[in-house]
Amino acid sequence: MTLQQDRTGQEVDRTDLVSLTIDGVQVSVPKDTLVIRAAEQVGIQVPRFCDHPLLAPVGACRQCLVDVPDAGNGRGFPKPQASCTLPVAEGMVVNTQATSEVADKAQQGVMEFLLINHPLDCPVCDKGGECPLQNQAMSNGRGESRFAASGGVKRTYPKPINISAQVLLDRERCVLCARCTRFSEQIAGDPFIALIERGALQQVGIYEKEPFESYFSGNTIQICPVGALTSAEYRFRSRPFDLVSTPAVAEHDACGSAIRVDHRRGKVMRRLAGNDPEVNEEWITDKDRFAFHYARQADRLTYPQVRDTDGSLRPASWPEAFAVAARGLAEAGAVGVLPGGRLTAEDAYAYSVFARVALGTNDVDFRARPLSAEEADFLASEVVLTGPWAGAVTYADLEAARTVVLLGLEPEDEAGAIFLRLRKASGRGTRVLSVAPFSSRGLRKMAGVLVPAAPGTEAEVIASLAERSEHGLDTDTVLLVGERLATSPGALTAAAALARRTGARLAWVPRRAGDRGAVEAGCLPTLLPGGRPVADAGARVDAATTWGVDSLPEAPGRDADQIVAALVSGELGGVVVGGVDPDDTADPAATRAALRAARFVVALELRETDVTREADVVLPVAPVSDKAGTFITWEGRPRPFDPVFTHPGSLPDLRVLAGIAEELAALGRGRPLGFRTVDDVRARMAELGGWDGERPAPSADPAPTSLAPTGHRDGQASAGTDGMVLATWKQMLDRGSMQDGDDALRATARMPVARVTAATYDVVGPTVTLTGDRGSVTLPAEITDDLVDGVVWVPANSFGDGVLAGLASPGSRVSVKGAGA
Repeated sequence: MTLQQDRTGQEVDRTDLVSLTIDGVQVSVPKDTLVIRAAEQVGIQVPRFCDHPLLAPVGACRQCLVDVPDAGNGRGFPKPQASCTLPVAEGMVVNTQATSEVADKAQQGVMEFLLINHPLDCPVCDKGGECPLQNQAMSNGRGESRFAASGGVKRTYPKPINISAQVLLDRERCVLCARCTRFSEQIAGDPFIALIERGALQQVGIYEKEPFESYFSGNTIQICPVGALTSAEYRFRSRPFDLVSTPAVAEHDACGSAIRVDHRRGKVMRRLAGNDPEVNEEWITDKDRFAFHYARQADRLTYPQVRDTDGSLRPASWPEAFAVAARGLAEAGAVGVLPGGRLTAEDAYAYSVFARVALGTNDVDFRARPLSAEEADFLASEVVLTGPWAGAVTYADLEAARTVVLLGLEPEDEAGAIFLRLRKASGRGTRVLSVAPFSSRGLRKMAGVLVPAAPGTEAEVIASLAERSEHGLDTDTVLLVGERLATSPGALTAAAALARRTGARLAWVPRRAGDRGAVEAGCLPTLLPGGRPVADAGARVDAATTWGVDSLPEAPGRDADQIVAALVSGELGGVVVGGVDPDDTADPAATRAALRAARFVVALELRETDVTREADVVLPVAPVSDKAGTFITWEGRPRPFDPVFTHPGSLPDLRVLAGIAEELAALGRGRPLGFRTVDDVRARMAELGGWDGERPAPSADPAPTSLAPTGHRDGQASAGTDGMVLATWKQMLDRGSMQDGDDALRATARMPVARVTAATYDVVGPTVTLTGDRGSVTLPAEITDDLVDGVVWVPANSFGDGVLAGLASPGSRVSVKGAGA
């Protein structure tokens, strides 16, 4: 076998190459390559509209016609051919518009037909200035139109048509390239948008009984080659040539999707998908695309505040706020730190160092959500310091795996880029299994297989997978563990044990962008930065030496739930909170009580929240658009980014913490952090490096039968509407505060429903009232055929104050009654 490298550096078999001539240039490409791609390899750009490298070829627009003459080998054609659907052949001769009058005339003719009914509204079209039709009409079209000279009248339609609340259609601009319909069907799996009618009446339409409901609909706008599809948010807001573009990283999940931020005069106008083949390819979720208005809401904090003697918050200067915060924390006694999960890796490192160096405590935990005692050990032994360079699971591995098992993870709702990769992989033969209470819409779109498990039974179900031959788990299997698994006793331990028994590879997929970076930075009560265990004396010495302190606290600290309990009991007197929403925590009422009970509260926040209203010092911090930083993806891949803006009214969390630490040191408590900028923190992180000591021993294999709550066996829950088991997770679009400011985006969120079995529906009817130990909620009921008996599912944050604050904790029992009962 003879190998050579292609233009991407990948080795290809020379015996599998095809040689052809394009515009007089000989080129060798892999067989089955399309002519339009082969032309690109020799630097020839053939005009096109329907062609897209990530979509199946369709040959709809005919703009890419080329001349393929007979070279005496039977490889020619009597008429021009669409280069986007024509595979190369040995000895083929191709002449593009650059060398062939036949091809040039054919392309001009197609362009003339396209412009017959296309409106000449470029000055008001959102695509004007970045429009392929505009560009190619000049480069590959005629100088004048015979249609206009004949006095013809262009076709018009009422406009715009709402494909969804966010996506608007101007039908007369459409060139019928089918990019939008192919993306929806092939990539996202949401085939509610299609070409309807025939001939001159053909147009884009939606199923009249269902809206275009998709978490990825904004991608159809971006790949539309004309201005036919626009967004309600950006429509008529700006011209492309007025915008400044800055590359960035999406902050709404742990996928690390590349985006482009287009801004003008200090204001973000729109966000587009970046092109990153290793991560998100060219696609992003609607949340990543449209949810950016939260940073400029009316309640944005723009100056520090301290609580006055009359109990109200008053404005303060930065030096005063630092001094008041330091004095209050020093007088409060023992202090806990709750950083939250929105942080960059640099900010998380600052919180970790601040807790140990300035406050002398290991009471720090980023997990502002339901957690479990085993989770910290799982993260320390199975997750930290893993990455693509160390053989960790990557996006490419998801496509190559024979089987992918989802454990407590719903990718379509929690990790959009992972969902799109898995759907792509499933179309090529990858099996997707999901341990869950029912087959979600996303699982069905991946042709996945449900492994039924009621909340609380996941450990026994996961343990049984290794024994079930029909699943065939082996070294070609990837286990994707969601953070929801931490709410089920023993489930994380069972997942790690399953990986060891079968040889499968394991990856942890948190929901928030900052969670993985917080693990690496040591924002856990048992872990120091760089993966160093708090319990290891050598690890403590390494960190203390780097930070310039004599020693670090030896005892593992309190986790987030224990910090809350200690504040209520008075064992802790103060707390530093960064971006924590009490309604996301395991017990929202207890968290609010802890904030009221604390002797001193310091809040680092972007906008006014329940935490800032209780705080003694409020310090405004910068959103991701206003600072540099790094997000670490679920793979362990660092994704650095630069600031888009510099806002004088807010500072990065790390700078705020450095200021408080300096004031604490002046009061004789702790030492300064030794950094003030992102570059300083990165240098300190590199100096400390990663720990190369022995990893904590993995937890022992669980005894599944002892972990399941009473009434749960074999993945089932006991029946009876008086005590049904509550299953829940967040949908991608919900009531989250980072989606504030875009009403069109909010309007595309899926309606909250209570999913029940057919038997339960027959008892309770179309509307149900669920009652738990924290409140009641009334929702429409929807039958879910494969829902585990004895389980009811509701979305976690799509109504009222959310499930955790207003109903019950996940896995607990709730009563389910008909609304009229």
